[in-house]
Amino acid sequence: MAEQAPAELRMRRHAELFVRQATARNRLPLDYSVNSLRVVDFIVDGLRKGSPDRGSVQQVLFGLGAYAGEVLVRRAGAQWVEFDAGQRELFGQPVGVRMPDGRAWNPLGKVVKRFEAGELESVRTLYLQLHGRTAPRPACESRSA
Repeated sequence: MAEQAPAELRMRRHAELFVRQATARNRLPLDYSVNSLRVVDFIVDGLRKGSPDRGSVQQVLFGLGAYAGEVLVRRAGAQWVEFDAGQRELFGQPVGVRMPDGRAWNPLGKVVKRFEAGELESVRTLYLQLHGRTAPRPACESRSA
């Protein structure tokens, strides 16, 4: 039986394939920059409006999550990791990223949360919070669309 590629290699390939497919059809600025995470939020919002059924867009959400995680790897020094059993149960995903300070984050799940909850769950804001550039929004605060 062939050995499975490490999480870092698998997820990088998923992200790169997603970018190739997404940019072949559209002129999306998916350049692994922090600002491109706004595009991720925008795409998820469009999916949310166009298809409220998560199952029908699951592959695109996975690609966006892989891309968001790869931005964390390239820009914030994170590393793709296999989650242990407890983390898999907590996050609902088999892989995530570990920051240089040891904290684990779940970009795949963050994209799903954006799809389910909308504007309150921003992929770009997650990145900024990791670096302390923005204070988390209080749970009771909401923004109108």
